[in-house]
Amino acid sequence: MDSINNNIKKRKFSTKDVVETGLLIGLVFIATRFINIRLPLASSGGLVHLGNAMLFIAAIVFGKEKGAIAGAFGMGLFDLLSEWVIWAPFTFVIRGIMGYIIGSIAWSNGKNGNSVSANIIAIIISGIWMIFGYYVTEIILYSNHAKAILSIPGNITQVLIGIIIGVPIAKVLKKCIRNI
Repeated sequence: MDSINNNIKKRKFSTKDVVETGLLIGLVFIATRFINIRLPLASSGGLVHLGNAMLFIAAIVFGKEKGAIAGAFGMGLFDLLSEWVIWAPFTFVIRGIMGYIIGSIAWSNGKNGNSVSANIIAIIISGIWMIFGYYVTEIILYSNHAKAILSIPGNITQVLIGIIIGVPIAKVLKKCIRNI
């Protein structure tokens, strides 16, 4: 029984964790809501936004739990407060799992988010998940395989932009945090 209580205590979020997670949710939401480019209707895919870069940074710098929560709530909140309300439950799951995948790989084997190659691999794997997740979501919502296929280039673009911006920023932040 004592080992169960110790495990519960170890897994509890501290006040610092709650504050950090709340800030990460806010940053993901803001980067999604206000730093975006709406794609033309013909290409589908909705938006290209910097919320992905913030999600990638959150998961690389702070790990899988905070990355998952920041992605799920930050981008889910965006959907709820925009014209994509119907997408919110799907986004919540897709982006939450995405953050968890990135954090799990980036922090595996003692890397703690410090390996650029592991971080890029983590983002690519999570990007494949995201593309698959949104492809299935479009089929569920619109019953249209063609539209779902047309969204893939926009989703790939989001992942690539997220890598280009997120990985270097995460590396700098990791160094800054180490020096605190």
